[in-house]
Amino acid sequence: MSVPPTMRALRQTSHHGPDDLHLVTEAPVPRPGPGEVLIRVAAAGVNVVDLQQARGTFAHGPQPPYVAGIEGAGEVVAAGDGVVEPPLGAHVVGVGIGGGAFAEYMVLPAAGALPVPAGWTDAQALGLVVNWPTAVAALETLGHVRAGQTVLVHAAAGATGQAAVTLAEHHGATVIAAAARAKHDVVRALGADHVVDSHAADLADQVLRLAGDGVDLVLESVGGTLEASLAATRRVTGRVVVVGVVGGDASISAWELVYRHQVQVVGLNLGVLAQAAPPLFGEVVGRVLGLVRAGVVRPGAPGVHALADGRKALTELEARATVGKLALVP
Repeated sequence: MSVPPTMRALRQTSHHGPDDLHLVTEAPVPRPGPGEVLIRVAAAGVNVVDLQQARGTFAHGPQPPYVAGIEGAGEVVAAGDGVVEPPLGAHVVGVGIGGGAFAEYMVLPAAGALPVPAGWTDAQALGLVVNWPTAVAALETLGHVRAGQTVLVHAAAGATGQAAVTLAEHHGATVIAAAARAKHDVVRALGADHVVDSHAADLADQVLRLAGDGVDLVLESVGGTLEASLAATRRVTGRVVVVGVVGGDASISAWELVYRHQVQVVGLNLGVLAQAAPPLFGEVVGRVLGLVRAGVVRPGAPGVHALADGRKALTELEARATVGKLALVP
């Protein structure tokens, strides 16, 4: 397959955020190394990680200047040494944690490139390698969700939040979804049993009025709502799985864990899970694919932006003004 030497791409030039994300027209097309594939990007997912990298708050993230974007889907057009699968011409979706997705071509680890499900477009497959694995790892692997439990999902209108609401409902849990008021109808349509205002000062009290002595499990993706999450969680057996800090950082002391919030707090970083516990991560990915086959995970419907509008998409995501998945199309 013919691959040009240069391409259009969005280059992050500082750690000052989306304002320093610039479209360039002659970025060099990367070459796949051993164990890697090169894809012609059909759609790139816009994720909170992209914002954290742009702000320099993502641990061990790429240093500017770099081509932004971690999640891409498209056709395999070249392969490095030792790669048998996926074959040339296959359509895959994958993650390159060092960036590169906001471009016409990107390199992916071959072992982590998932096939786009039959009948799905490349854009519809976005989320299979970021949002759904995060929801599965948080709720199932670490959260041990079960039927009859009560689950609180923060940022429930976002891509990972929507996946978590759907998954918790699938398990027969009662779902309390936290979202901005303008997004409540979206969350209700997903099947959430209760919806609360994520910006309310009495968020924990709202949840406790619905959950009695506390929820069994919290997907904490905001960071700034950690105090409310801890206060709303069932003592001793309740679990708070922290997956993000998009709304600001938070802290908790040993004294508070012993005398105020006697709950189980677990941190989840999907990249670390993949590196530190590959068999466990493999189970998570296998579980996602099983949910696809079962029809629980359905083709996504991302909000699509042109590659040139990437700065606008990231700015809106940072302002928490978006709903569901966002995609950039080269």
